[in-house]
Formats: sequence, structure tokens, C-alpha cells
Amino acid sequence: MKTPKWFLKRSFSSVMLLPLSLFYLLGSKTVFNMRKKREYVSRRPIICFGNILSGGVGKTPIVRNVAKFFDAPVVMRGYKKSKQTGGIGDEAKMLSSDNILVHVGNRKSNLILLNKQKSDTPIVMDDGFQNSSIKKDISVLVFDESIGFGNGFLLPAGPLRETKSAIKRADAIILIKRKDVRPDFALPTNIPVFQAKNSEICPYDKNTNVVAFAGIGYPEKFFDNIPCKIIEKISFPDHYQYTDEDIKKLTSLAKEKNAKLLTTEKDWVRLPQWAKEQIKFSALQTDIDSKFYDWLKGKVNETVEQKN
Repeated sequence: MKTPKWFLKRSFSSVMLLPLSLFYLLGSKTVFNMRKKREYVSRRPIICFGNILSGGVGKTPIVRNVAKFFDAPVVMRGYKKSKQTGGIGDEAKMLSSDNILVHVGNRKSNLILLNKQKSDTPIVMDDGFQNSSIKKDISVLVFDESIGFGNGFLLPAGPLRETKSAIKRADAIILIKRKDVRPDFALPTNIPVFQAKNSEICPYDKNTNVVAFAGIGYPEKFFDNIPCKIIEKISFPDHYQYTDEDIKKLTSLAKEKNAKLLTTEKDWVRLPQWAKEQIKFSALQTDIDSKFYDWLKGKVNETVEQKN
């Protein structure tokens, strides 16, 4: 589904949904505590990258960078598997296209499999901060300055998966810098915060007319940062599975506007194969403060020593 407008700004709809948020909080707390009793402890260090918001903060590109830095495998659920993504999900497809070993499905089962290997290389977990059945050695939360905590409410009244107090379980925070910073957004001062910056790399000349489309959590982040001449913006639900008919309509619109079609890499891997040959994507480059890698390497080495 598309991200509700009230996720970013409190409204009548968000206030009316607050009673359901209370049930969500009670239910999630119960599940968290029950899973904690069966916690799996990995022999190899686990680095978990997560968030306390429902999707769209830019976590997967960071996972990609760190996995490549350590030459580490990635464990993830593989959300919205489809024929277009080879049955592993769009985010997993993106990572595997960079020659990263990705294990999709039940996280605990995949961790058991990876722990049978002789390697001491860390395992990177994409998402899973709320999954208490697996002990994370290093937990890193990702936030986007332009989204912050959204409207500050829990699901479904807002985007929060947990209350803000959950941040205390994290070892560090990566903050994606933006020009438009939410004035009500403030992070704890007792947890290391490292900055990151995203850059969209448009495959076309900056004067080329572009019809941009995206099916991600917060499509405006994509639209606002493309260094191209956008003449039309089209949003689809998050993880939307494109059909041949969708692409034909988009192609017709682009032809009418004398423009090129452009989308995100995550959307591109969900396109039908024939459409991938005609449509290009804007590559997202994420640069993380080098101090983060120094900090993380030190934490990994410390964890390996403790486990051995």
C-alpha cells in the first residue's frame, strides 16, 4: 500500500486510529517477550541494521556498503518475492546483483547454516531489530532527517514500529542527512551518531525530460533528489509488482510528453524483463562517514575476541 499521508503529519485520521495503536503496542510487546525466551546466539558476529519506522528510510543501501566492506553474507526475510525478482524480493535482488551472498527466508535457519561454516566473518542482518529471537551483537538504527519520527505515533496511527524508547537497544545510529530537516526531530545524545549522504545518479543529461515513477515507502525522497528535468511524477504502492499493462501506460505517457522513463533501482528489479531493456534507473549512492567503519570494525573485532 501507499504510505498514508498522516504518517508524516498528525491529522484527524491519525488521532482516530490511536486506540488501535494501543492494541498494536500490547501485541508487539507480548511477541517480543515471548521470542526473547528462545533467543538464538550466533557463533559469528551479527550486525543488524534496522529501524523503528515502517520502511522507506534508506537502510538497504547501507547494508550493501557494509556487506561489501566486510565481504560478509546478508540474512534477510526477502519481502514481496516475485517472478521478476527471481523469487527473493526486490531488496535481496539488489544486493545479490552486487555479488553479495544473500540468504532469504527464515533468519534463524539461515544463521544456523552460516554458523556451520568455519568463517569468523560477520553476518549482516537487513532488518530484524524487532526480532528478539536472535541475539544481535551490534545493532545500528537508520534514520532519515526528512522523515524523523514521522507524526510520532505507533502503527497504524503513525509509522513507528516501537516507541522511541526502543532506541536505547541500539549501539549506534546512522543519520541520513537532508536539506529539509524535520524541526521536531531529535536523537539521544548518549548513542554514537554517524552521518550518511545519499546521491541519485541520473543516467540521462540534466536537461532530458523525464517521467519518474516509484513504488517505495516515501517516493518524494526519490523525486526531490533526481538531478534530471522531471515533468511528471507517478507514485505506486510500496513494493508494487508492475504488470505489462502498467508499463504500457507509462510508456505511452512518456511518449506523449516526449520524455524518458526513470525509476529507482528497487523498482527496476520488479519490472517485467522486457521492460528492463527499455527503462533505466537512477542509481542511489550512499556515502557513510568513514568514522563509522572504524567504529564498526573495532566493535566486530571486540565481539570476535569475546566469542573465542
